Amino acid sequence: MSRGFEIISKYQNQGLHLPQRQTKAAAGYDFEAAEDFVLPSIWKLNFVKVLWALRHQENVTDEVLDAARAELKPYLVPTGIKAYMEDDEYLMLANRSSNPLKRSLILPNGVGIVDADYYNNESNEGAIFLQLVNYGITDVKIKKGERIGQGIFMKYLVADNETASEQKRTGGFGSTK
Repeated sequence: MSRGFEIISKYQNQGLHLPQRQTKAAAGYDFEAAEDFVLPSIWKLNFVKVLWALRHQENVTDEVLDAARAELKPYLVPTGIKAYMEDDEYLMLANRSSNPLKRSLILPNGVGIVDADYYNNESNEGAIFLQLVNYGITDVKIKKGERIGQGIFMKYLVADNETASEQKRTGGFGSTK
């Protein structure tokens, strides 16, 4: 087995589907939400107040900037899936083309990268989440089983003069520095 998907133990026997390509020539495997999830609109939060403060205050304090950062954080939508792959591969997570158009959902970092050594890590078993932000004017309700993103397995190259790190992953989501 060189690459594929498994359901993490937390979601075993809960009727989840492994990611699938929807057509023969599709590059991406569609990921579904593992549970019902509500993504609040950024406009419903204190985002407007923070924008107003940034626009109208001459001296924007660290407190105001911290409030803006707290309000604009992405939400992690669980997929209940983990991915295994060869050491020279990664899984690129990308938005579905319909998300921004139909649902006002974006990945704040553009794409997500799941490294090969994320699989079965001791912190969270390699659980894959999709980071999403809802820039629409109303909350978005995601139902369990709805397709929320896609993953594409990719190979990568390393530099000729790289000194390979022997450091082993010790954490889960966002753990590499």
